Amino acid sequence: MSEKGVAQRVAELRAGIERANRAYYEQDAPEISDAEWDAMFHELVQLEDEHPELRTPYSPTQRVGGAPNVQLAEVRHSTPMLSLGNAFSFDDVRAFDARVRRLLGLGDEEAARDLRYVTELKIDGLAVSVRYERGRLVQGATRGDGLTGEDVTANLRTIESIPQRLTEAVSVEARGEVFMPKAEFARINAEREEAGLPLYANPRNSGAGSLRQIDPQVTASRRLAAWFYVLIEDGRVNSQAEALDRLVELGFPVEPNRRGGLDLEGVTQFIEQWQEPRHDLSYETDGVVIKVDDIEQQRRLGMVSRAPRWAVAYKYPPEQVETMVEDIVPYVGRTGTLTPVAHLTPIKVAGSTVARATLHNLDEVRRKDVRIGDQVVLHKAGDVIPEVVRSITERRTGTEREFQMPATCPVCDTPIARDENAVRHYCPNLACPARVGQEFGHFVGRGAMDIEGAGWKVLVQLLERGLVKRRGDFYRLTVEQLESLERFARKSAENLKVAIDRSRVRPLFRIINGLGIPQVGEQTAIDMATWIAQRWPPRDREPIGGRDGWFQRIANELRGVSAAEFEEIAGVGPTVAASIERWFSDPATADALDDLVDAGVEPERPAVAVVASGEGPLAGKTVVVTGTLSGFDRQGAEEAIRMAGGKAGGSVSGKTDFVVAGEGAGSKLARAQELGVFVLDEDGFRRLLQTGSPD
Repeated sequence: MSEKGVAQRVAELRAGIERANRAYYEQDAPEISDAEWDAMFHELVQLEDEHPELRTPYSPTQRVGGAPNVQLAEVRHSTPMLSLGNAFSFDDVRAFDARVRRLLGLGDEEAARDLRYVTELKIDGLAVSVRYERGRLVQGATRGDGLTGEDVTANLRTIESIPQRLTEAVSVEARGEVFMPKAEFARINAEREEAGLPLYANPRNSGAGSLRQIDPQVTASRRLAAWFYVLIEDGRVNSQAEALDRLVELGFPVEPNRRGGLDLEGVTQFIEQWQEPRHDLSYETDGVVIKVDDIEQQRRLGMVSRAPRWAVAYKYPPEQVETMVEDIVPYVGRTGTLTPVAHLTPIKVAGSTVARATLHNLDEVRRKDVRIGDQVVLHKAGDVIPEVVRSITERRTGTEREFQMPATCPVCDTPIARDENAVRHYCPNLACPARVGQEFGHFVGRGAMDIEGAGWKVLVQLLERGLVKRRGDFYRLTVEQLESLERFARKSAENLKVAIDRSRVRPLFRIINGLGIPQVGEQTAIDMATWIAQRWPPRDREPIGGRDGWFQRIANELRGVSAAEFEEIAGVGPTVAASIERWFSDPATADALDDLVDAGVEPERPAVAVVASGEGPLAGKTVVVTGTLSGFDRQGAEEAIRMAGGKAGGSVSGKTDFVVAGEGAGSKLARAQELGVFVLDEDGFRRLLQTGSPD
């Protein structure tokens, strides 16, 4: 075969395979047998091996390839990836329709003529964005926090239903959901059960975890799929219905069970139509997304916070089933809290088998009167979290037993303590193995140091072998030590070591959050980090890390701070302040930061010179931000307020000095107007940050 003939045959095979993939994954209507597909694929591989100059990154043969990413990089979204408000009843849907009409200024006759909705089944997957340049896939990312996601381009290339190349050489961005089909979920769980491994909880979590794998080969082995429903293309479409049709034209998979041109009655009929049949679909769906069809009307409606005013997600009521409580077992968490968990006769609810459900605390057990041996009603809150709704008391036989909190810790046998309001029972032993494991799991988790690959099974081995006794020990691990862990080869050990080393530098608030100080969550950690930087700003040319650095100076200073001083932190009251003081003065925890300094961990250097506490143009002022600002995200705006010496408030009250109202400002703006609080636009906000005055 001539070179020209080979190139032509390669092009034919690629086109045939892509066409077959679309028929199989998108249209659920296979055109060829598996054997025919395999033969085409094998021939293409052979030709590309013989003629490597013809192999391209967009060939179907390259979907499973790609070198593993050591760590998923961050991707800043071109426009925010919005979340959706929820509707849980038809009354909520009617209220959404009424709000849309009011905001658009439409009466009944105008709405009947000019307002139409599109309904789409809500896919229970992981939101992603894919970007194409001149028709070729160049980048894919997860939703992340809506502003910044993770680069999963290599993993997305392994998903057969996502086109490597569009039908037109255009530059566009599309957004949708990656999901794990039910059949694939069942296949993987069957394999795990046979291997004696824990079963996955549901297709959504399994799909999300599969997409975020460091190694694309793992993602490829999971046979994920995708639907797309957002198109970002300049000036091409004027409605959501047109956008969906355009996505199909370009070769994107689009969920087929959608409907446009609907009024409110049509929307409710669509919801009712799919309530039961949705369980027969090959993928999970937990509701219906309702969108205003007209793009110009969407623009006029805008958004509130990070949710659009022109769309809402109707969530189907959670399915309820009956099962039996076989036992109630207390589990010890990272702060020592004992949480009673109901062990249930396994039962399928909302698409997955449930065998356990948390009962939260002893008061909740008593309030619901749940006893060992009870028949209970179970559902999944939000179709995700198993929850015991109530016990069926009329079926009791007299053999049921009330649950009692143990007098000693079930793990370390230390006497159990209770907090002042008697709701929380906890193990006070800071060295309790259960506490240590949970605390270290929190430390390496995503809200803290975010060490990719340091999952629970790895953590348990590190603790059991004595390789990690303190937080800083994670950063002292060698490749050889990691390679000695079960199911670890040299490459996986090297990858984990690189991930650990890359996590050495994190924002100060994430390091503080990772310490697991009782009653200090992420927001308090943010406020605490800001307060620290204001009180002890880095000196000129002072290093951040090391024994002579800023981080060590902070560690030294915090040991001498009183609870009264900690109350200076925004949002920190006496109880939380006392907890922070105890943590930094207790010999068991006081030197935790010193240990991290010694291990080479350090916070990021503050990006802006921090105003000392009590100084700056906004000293003594409380500013609340509401709506969307074009020049700031919410966290950036609040950080700017703190950098100017002010306090970023979360709610509007008589003590609020200014309210900054961006696009889509809602109830906080109305509250400010009611109280007579000074309201600023974005330009006024910038003047306020510079001068302390909006004028």
